Amino acid sequence: MTALEARAAEDYMVVDFPVAATFDWDYASREPQLRRLYEQGKVSQWNAVTDIDWSAAVEFGQPLADGSGPRPAGPRGPDCPVPDELWHQYGWEFHAWMTSQFLHGEQGALIATARLVETVPGIDNKLYAASQVADEARHVEAFSMYMERLGHAYPVNPALAALLSDIMTGERWDLTYLGMQIVVEGLALAAFRLGQDTAPDPVIRQITRYVARDEARHVAYGVLALRGLYDELTSAERAVAEEFVMEASLLMARRFRLDEVWERLGIDVAAGVAYANTDPGFVDYRRLMFAKIVTNLEHLGLLTGPVRAHLRQLMLMRGAADAH
Repeated sequence: MTALEARAAEDYMVVDFPVAATFDWDYASREPQLRRLYEQGKVSQWNAVTDIDWSAAVEFGQPLADGSGPRPAGPRGPDCPVPDELWHQYGWEFHAWMTSQFLHGEQGALIATARLVETVPGIDNKLYAASQVADEARHVEAFSMYMERLGHAYPVNPALAALLSDIMTGERWDLTYLGMQIVVEGLALAAFRLGQDTAPDPVIRQITRYVARDEARHVAYGVLALRGLYDELTSAERAVAEEFVMEASLLMARRFRLDEVWERLGIDVAAGVAYANTDPGFVDYRRLMFAKIVTNLEHLGLLTGPVRAHLRQLMLMRGAADAH
């Protein structure tokens, strides 16, 4: 094994899949809403180096003020396996884990959106996808700079890695949109909005404010690009999309078991996973994270009976029995 092959085995995830590039020789704009979104993106650029105030100290492990820290649960439930003496460390570990996954997900978005430039039909789609590639590069830059300052990172979560692989090996361009724009970007947008006010330092709060502004456009792009598509497909073609959404939801539900956090804290992983799966605070957090995804799936005509039942089984949306 060469040195390059050894590094690839350690640091890289290679997804090998043939892609058919689509050229569109009709340059007239056919999608005015997409074109407006493209124009918004051009005037909403920011610079991770100069627009973020990097002067604030980031001190991993310092005591968290009451109400701060991006913990998914509210007050600790009675079955919480985290002892009092590890509570602040748990908040920081969760922060490091979540921010690491943001970084890995943004690289996934960078690569997936570059794929969209190649594969999607329509010049409006290609132009916006190209502008998003620049956005995602900036997000990777900002989060990687932050993680270097934090000095405490996590590898890509296996469930996220599996979904990124699924997105890149999907045989249809609409599956790239579903996996990245609707699910991954939708979760990121929700996490940024839910955690902006409780993040433990001003640097990450500023980064997430900027990134959330971009992500809102990206999610809107996915909805616009897929609008009406599933009404035109055959039942077999729709079933492929439904199955993809259900698998993506399962993987993202697994992502929030926090296996790696429990292991790093020295807490029994099985007990930690059981708590994350059943604690009402965690359950409500996951439902809030998926709320916009559920709404967008309904707009696209993909919140079908099987998809709805699957999301309820995963406790990612409320059913009649537990609505309140």
